Amino acid sequence: MAYFADDLTGATDAMERLELAGVRTALYLQSPSRDRVASDPDIQAVGVAGSTRAMPTNQLEDVIRPALASLRDLGAPHVHYKVCSTFDSSPSVGSIGRVIDVASSLFTSLFIPVVVGTPTLGRWCVFGNLFASMGIGATGSAYRLDRHPSMSQHPTTPADEADLRRHLAKQTEQRVGLVDVRTLALPPEEAASELEHILSDEHCRVVLFDTLTDDHFGQIGALVAPRGTVDEPLFWVGSSAVESVLTAHWRATGQLREVSRPGVADLRGVALVLAGSCSPVTAAQVEFAQESGLRKLTLTIEQIATGERSLEHLARCVMDCLESSESVIVATEAKTPRSQLSAEALGRYLGQLCQQVLRRVRPDLLVLAGGDTSSHTAATLPVESLRFVAPLTPGAPICRIVSSEPWLDGQQIVLKGGQVGRPDFLANLAAGQGGAA
Repeated sequence: MAYFADDLTGATDAMERLELAGVRTALYLQSPSRDRVASDPDIQAVGVAGSTRAMPTNQLEDVIRPALASLRDLGAPHVHYKVCSTFDSSPSVGSIGRVIDVASSLFTSLFIPVVVGTPTLGRWCVFGNLFASMGIGATGSAYRLDRHPSMSQHPTTPADEADLRRHLAKQTEQRVGLVDVRTLALPPEEAASELEHILSDEHCRVVLFDTLTDDHFGQIGALVAPRGTVDEPLFWVGSSAVESVLTAHWRATGQLREVSRPGVADLRGVALVLAGSCSPVTAAQVEFAQESGLRKLTLTIEQIATGERSLEHLARCVMDCLESSESVIVATEAKTPRSQLSAEALGRYLGQLCQQVLRRVRPDLLVLAGGDTSSHTAATLPVESLRFVAPLTPGAPICRIVSSEPWLDGQQIVLKGGQVGRPDFLANLAAGQGGAA
């Protein structure tokens, strides 16, 4: 398969789903050529990390059309537009509906399946409505998305509609059907008949699938996955639930061998954490780490505005910590309004900071926290691709950077979305404990 992710942290989440199922995956920051992919015969799936989640919708097509066409032409039976498990988008920013419209002109398959709910991540889609826990994980209270304490207050795309069909109706004129939990509970032949009814009688070009339990992945896979072929690839939209659907199908049909789950990497050492997320989950993790004795350097709007002068001083402070074998967090002020500080500007500043530090001192682990910010930070670095190393916490695996620059090549990195991890996640990483699931 091949996928394009709307941000970098989401791209590593999809790679983790594939790798844990035994599918060798390469994640690129730019669409690779067929020759580049062919040069590594062990690779079975290709991902591309974008930054379209925070992109103005009127700019999307210029990025999405060539990216999806490039992935389609790799010859994969399945091409996936990977979105956040909270379906972050709006008519004006990161419109998923606009992506669907563009893809409809590139792919000739009968319909576009949409799968979002991922129970192990604390995301459930029931009768077309999306529910989410606070942070990542299936424990704790679940909230309808438009009443979620964090997502309803998102600074860029606040969730104001939990019914994903209604949500998409604001972004595309294409009809959206629903295969709900009752249909998935039917015998396979009856479920397939119901899907055909949605496609032929209701004339739906887009079909949303409920996902309340992990068992639904295999049922959706049996219904949909065989429709994707090399000659007519199937275009999907959704979270890493799509990878879970496909790997469940491949496993059930004997296309995947059983693999042993890799152990957590040895993280004893020094960590550099760059936290640009404005999520309350990440803010709580930074606060917990600081209370646990971890060194925190606060980044202000004024520092970013002064550019190189503040950058050089901050880089020296970070290097002093790392050279003293002390882990350190660089984080924005907790209440910095995003109206005053764009993810692009912040990401560019943090990327420049990374370059100055890593050229002289190399931490054992680099952590970028924040979906949109991480994409922009990584874009300033000479990263060719990322490879999976080991699981850490759901949605944020340990990866290895592949780069032509010796100072960056082989650097271990974790890309953490704003909602990912327990309160002690950063404190445990910096303490070298690892495995903060």
